[in-house]
Amino acid sequence: MKFINYLESITGVGIYPLISLLIFFVFFVAVTFIVFKGDKEYFNNAAKIPVQDNENQLQ
Repeated sequence: MKFINYLESITGVGIYPLISLLIFFVFFVAVTFIVFKGDKEYFNNAAKIPVQDNENQLQ
């Protein structure tokens, strides 16, 4: 029996792709909102963390 036959036997299987798309869309919108409305100073400090950590290890 092929995999598609298993999926066809599940009742309401068509809703799963819609739910997946909805979760992805909500997550994408939330991340975009956080990036545009977030504190710029926090993002600048977070961007410098890898460089500052590397400088501390070299000393």
